[in-house]
Amino acid sequence: MSKMESIPNQPLTPAEFDATKLVLPVVGAVAFVHLLNDLIQAILPAIYPMLKTSYDLSFTQIGMITLVFQLTASILQPAIGLYTDKHPKPYLLPIGMVFTLIGLIMLAVVNSYAGLLIASAFVGLGSSTFHPEASRVARMASGGRFGFAQSFFQVGGNSGSALGPLLAAAIIIPRGQTSVGWFTVFAVLGIIVLFSVSRWVVRTHAALGAKRVATVNHLPRNKVITALAILGLLIFSKFVYMTCLSNYYTFYLIERFHQPVESAQLFLFIFLAAVAIGTFAGGPLGDKIGRKLVIWVSILGAAPFTLLLPYCNLFWTGVFSVVIGLILSSAFSAIVVFAQELVPGKVGLIAGLFFGLSFGLSGISAAALGGLADATDIIFVFHCCAYLPLLGIFTALLPDLNPQHTPDHNPQHK
Repeated sequence: MSKMESIPNQPLTPAEFDATKLVLPVVGAVAFVHLLNDLIQAILPAIYPMLKTSYDLSFTQIGMITLVFQLTASILQPAIGLYTDKHPKPYLLPIGMVFTLIGLIMLAVVNSYAGLLIASAFVGLGSSTFHPEASRVARMASGGRFGFAQSFFQVGGNSGSALGPLLAAAIIIPRGQTSVGWFTVFAVLGIIVLFSVSRWVVRTHAALGAKRVATVNHLPRNKVITALAILGLLIFSKFVYMTCLSNYYTFYLIERFHQPVESAQLFLFIFLAAVAIGTFAGGPLGDKIGRKLVIWVSILGAAPFTLLLPYCNLFWTGVFSVVIGLILSSAFSAIVVFAQELVPGKVGLIAGLFFGLSFGLSGISAAALGGLADATDIIFVFHCCAYLPLLGIFTALLPDLNPQHTPDHNPQHK
């Protein structure tokens, strides 16, 4: 726990707290817990085949488990973010992980379908509490390097999502449902880390309260709403296409190139590794060259490769999927920070809205694309989704932002 030992524990006075200084241990701590949180989330779909057999569930019932989880994990996020923007609750972070812990315990011991639904709801509730609050903390500790902090935070989640299915396959599948209890260790660790983070937030809020200056962007309300709608459209294009690759890439390789499952999984792993690298790179690039430019490149810049992908041989399919992963994944951090600058003072609301939107779109589009693949074939799905990054052209309608120099912004960042 050396990471937690380095979090500043001394009381902070207004003179001592420097909002332009990166507090890397705090950013690292929330990124680490993001890994734990998304790892726990990822085990639920990973054990669906086991649950389907154990409880004789239909695909509709499996879908209901996903729906309950997605509703609590995505729809509640903006509401929680809005509430905590007005009424800060620093200790909501460890409390949210307690909900996750309860969900895990229930998932390990329940013996009914209704119990599975309630357990998945608790896991989703913990996630909906964690994301907007942890994103706020990452921004608070960023020292003005908002893109870097958001990317660091997001990579933690990506890593957890990748590790979850692997650990579920290694621990739960061979031993059965009760072995879900082993994952409570991760939840308890997250609670401990987040409690220390919350203590830092309390001290920092006290220091900021005496020296906070209002932050405004001077944009008319209708332009802010239009810009947020455009960002939502870009999130749609990014996450629907990423869902297509993440969920159906292996099926595409098997059907189009007759690859064995093991080979297809290797291609998927390489793609997901590229996504993790691109996610981390997008935020710092936005800090240096401007977030609007990063959004331009990361959405519209992927279009030539997505349009060519369905016509490539196996080698170039692998190469282009890596390029697409690197480019397209760099968008999310830049979009979230851009939106937070559009609506100053609503960090939690914006984080909850965009994280919730990404979760919801991923779940809905996975089901919709699966239905389309059943009605046609997976190759047709890839042809259709190839056009989605062209929606990046709407980035041209986004305003140019010049954040005001306040304690919430790095004076050296323009």
